[in-house]
This record gives sequence, C-alpha cells and structure tokens, in this order.
Amino acid sequence: MKIVADENITYVNEVFSGLGEVETFAGRSISAEQVEDADVLLVRSVTQVNESLLNGSNVKFVGTCTIGTDHIDQGYLKRQGISFSAAPGCNANAVVDYVISTLVTLSQQQGFDLFKRCVGIVGVGNVGSRLKMRLEALGIRCLCADPLHDDQNIQGLVHLDQLVAEADIISLHTPLTHDGEHLTYHLFSEQMLARLNSNSILVNTGRGPVIDNEALLAFLKKRSDVTAVLDVWEHEPEVNLPLLELVALGTPHIAGYSLDGKVAGTRMIYQALCRFFNLSETLDVAALAPEVEPISCDPGKGKEVVFEALLSCYDVRSDDARFRAVMVSENSDRAGSFDGLRKNYPVRRELGVTAVTDCGDLQPLLRGLGFKC
Repeated sequence: MKIVADENITYVNEVFSGLGEVETFAGRSISAEQVEDADVLLVRSVTQVNESLLNGSNVKFVGTCTIGTDHIDQGYLKRQGISFSAAPGCNANAVVDYVISTLVTLSQQQGFDLFKRCVGIVGVGNVGSRLKMRLEALGIRCLCADPLHDDQNIQGLVHLDQLVAEADIISLHTPLTHDGEHLTYHLFSEQMLARLNSNSILVNTGRGPVIDNEALLAFLKKRSDVTAVLDVWEHEPEVNLPLLELVALGTPHIAGYSLDGKVAGTRMIYQALCRFFNLSETLDVAALAPEVEPISCDPGKGKEVVFEALLSCYDVRSDDARFRAVMVSENSDRAGSFDGLRKNYPVRRELGVTAVTDCGDLQPLLRGLGFKC
C-alpha cells in the first residue's frame, strides 16, 4: 500500500509506516503527479482535494486529520467511490483553550470582569458546545446561535440577531459554506459588523471567510471601541497586514494546534484507515504523546487563580508576538512564513491532560475549565 501524506501530520511516519510505504510532502503543494499511484491520501486543511488532484489516480481512501472539511470535494469522492474520513472534534478542546486564554488575556488588558460578561457562541458543534460547557461551569452566561439551524429555536438556541444584540463577546465556530440556505461565507458582513455592541469583542477561530476581512478592516478603522481577535484569515496563507495591525490578537491558524489535538486527529484517521482496509490496529497512537507535568495553584487567591492556571499552560500572547514579528519583517515571505509558523509550532498541551494539585475549594471551577484535579 502506498500512502501519500502531508508532512505536518503528527507522528505520520510512526503511525502509518506499519501499514504501507509512506511518502510525505508539504501539504499546500501536494500534486496530481505525487498521488497518481497512491492508494491512500492523508491531508490537513491546506490541501485542496478535488478532481484536479485525484483524476486518474489510484487513490481509494482520503483522510483529513482535521475537523474542517471545506477543503475536500466530498461530492467528487462519492461519485468516484473513494472512501473519506475526517476527524471531527479532534482539536476541539485545544480551540476552546485558545478562546478562553484570549478572553482571560483581554479581561486583564482591558480591566473588565469576565465573569460578568455575556458570551455569544455562533456555531454549536464540537467546539462551540464545549466552549459553552466550560464557560457555564465558570458561571459565565452564554447565548448560542447556529446558522445551520437558524430557522428554528431548538436546543436552547437563539436567533443570530438576538445574539448579536445581547452579547458582549462573540466567538465564531461555524463551518464554511458558500451556498445553500445556510450560507456562512461573509456571515459577518459590513451590515452585521455595524450591529456589534459598543466595547464588544469578536473572536474568529473557525474559518477566515466567515468574516468579510475587508469589511472588518474598514469597520475597525471607524470603531476603535470594538476588539477583534483573528486566528483565521480570509486568504490564507496571505495575511491582510493592515488588518493584523488593528486586531488585538492575531495568530496563524493555530488555535487547534495542541499536540493532543493533532495526535487525536492522527489516531482517528489511523482507525478509519484500518477499518476501511480491514486491518488490525496494532498501535496505541495516543500513547505516543509524552506525560504532562502537573501544576499547582494557590486557592487563597480566589477564583481568579483558575485564570492564572490556564495562562501558565497556554498564553495566547506568545503566539501573537511570534506571528507579528514574522509578518512585519521587511524580508519576510509572508505566505511561506505563515506556513512555517504552523509547521514549526512549539509543543502545546491541553488543559484536559494537565493535572492541578492543591485545588482546595476551587476544584469544581478548575474541573469545569477542563483541568484534571
């Protein structure tokens, strides 16, 4: 069996070499020639998998080690009888860690009480639902809307109009859809942005084009009271530098880039591949990740200590600083640097694999936030 894979898939050789011959390439440049005689294609979000890539190839199975699937022409795969698997939810906890780190950082920088804010969550799939669960465990009020179900008030959802009108913070977690009844492309258009409340915060860790980036740039130039945080960009790997200058925090599509999320994505595709080819699973993929040292906290400091614990595990400001330093460099190949930051991203572990000692009365809050204690 020949397996062509994105070189950035975590533990790709360790996991898949036991199933066949593995050849790895930069994901954004995988070509039709490279996959022509492959039986399996394994990708991440930067590879466009469609007829132009696979026409005439021997590929029987495509797997993406990511939550998102908008880079996959699933209709074409189905017509060709090519099996497809994704990794829904694999990095959802990492994205939630990122969002909460962002909100904690902004609350400290801007001097507001996060516990008294209302967070609007747009899209309540794997990420949005977990974000809601963790924020509510902290006692933070949440409103949820889902553009894929915006015609119904179900499962506690509100209409997007109500969410925008009432929320102090809006966090976007929708898939990207370009047509159909539930369009999310440019969901946050010039008109929607104009409706944001004074002193509100807009966070996008979903898909870049869910926000019209040019409209956001014009909006932020006029509305300095609104704070924007972008992990995803409309024309990745190209970045709108004037927009980067205006956002409070900017990162190169790494919200879900925890080691644990990447390992989970690899594990899910490994399992799907074994099922498809009727092979035995001989490897415990999760065991490849090293153990995490526990951290301690001082319950005497009050509930704010849960935020200190979070930032000690993951502080989004370090990613923002690296990103800006590279993007503003006069000699920077910005598109190449964007991908380089992702490829060489430092090891980051999730709250869910981190134990906290000396929790005291804060144990429920720390557990609610995702820690082990």
